[in-house]
Amino acid sequence: MRPRSRPHARARGAPTILRDPATMALHRTPRRNDMADRGIEVVHAHLAKLPPADSLTVAERRAQYERAEKVFPLSPDVKVERVTAGAAPAEWLRPPSARAGHVVLYLHGGGYVIGSPRSHRHLAAAIAGAAGTNALLLDYRLAPEHPFPAALDDAVAAYRWLLDQGIAAEHIAVAGDSAGGGLTVATLLALRDAHLPRPAAGVCISPWVDLTCSGGSYQSKAGVDPIVRQAGVAEMARAYLGATDPRSPLASPLFADLRGLPPLLIHVGSDEVLLDDAIGLAERAKAAGVDATLEQWDRMIHVWHWFLPMLDEAQTAVESIGRFVRARTA
Repeated sequence: MRPRSRPHARARGAPTILRDPATMALHRTPRRNDMADRGIEVVHAHLAKLPPADSLTVAERRAQYERAEKVFPLSPDVKVERVTAGAAPAEWLRPPSARAGHVVLYLHGGGYVIGSPRSHRHLAAAIAGAAGTNALLLDYRLAPEHPFPAALDDAVAAYRWLLDQGIAAEHIAVAGDSAGGGLTVATLLALRDAHLPRPAAGVCISPWVDLTCSGGSYQSKAGVDPIVRQAGVAEMARAYLGATDPRSPLASPLFADLRGLPPLLIHVGSDEVLLDDAIGLAERAKAAGVDATLEQWDRMIHVWHWFLPMLDEAQTAVESIGRFVRARTA
């Protein structure tokens, strides 16, 4: 059950904040009424023009996703440097506002099957700009060519690489969207279990943390989610898991012991089938004593942040992440 709580005062246009008296918060945005020129309707129209995902091969879906770098070009003031971060390629994204030695390790979404720095460069750079950090955007290995735990191994290796570069753990946040949001939690768990210095925070955007794909919102939100379908997500889960049990904690962190994790910020839209994943993660984190904040955004869809150039709520959500990361890495 969601906590009963009382709203704080807010400025016009800001999310209404409902604060739990313990460690989890629930944020809701008001119904849209004054942003129609850059609203969720524009995003829905954009998505309606794309071919159905289940009509495309994996190679075609990867190519379609990576066209984001042309639709959503990177700001020219962000410097890009390609490196090898441990075991995998990565990109340093350096906005002019970055504080030296402060980093967001960003893990892109795509169901562990699609996605790359080309598809998520604009989002990772925007989050870094809002947070006043650099971003290390990891090009981790994808399934089905590289099933679990390849992506997790690459993420842990990248974190170790950051430490080897002399970056302090308390100045690092790990963040990701969708599968990257689940991978964020799995990475934090793996770092804890390896007794590595704990990063300052974790940020999970529309996280996919239950690879059994059994949450009730898969049915209750199927009619309003224009991106995620249970059959397609289940196919990606099989590709990533291989022979691994879908309830394995490092594949499905919803089933993990979350004790000892750093503060978490969890974003989810009210109109996405992964709503129960996010709520369940926040509740389990809170029960484990983790400082977890859940922001649920009215009418928003899966990883609405990705549509930053065409959606005002995406900008607002990125700014929320930036404030959270700044506060935790200060």
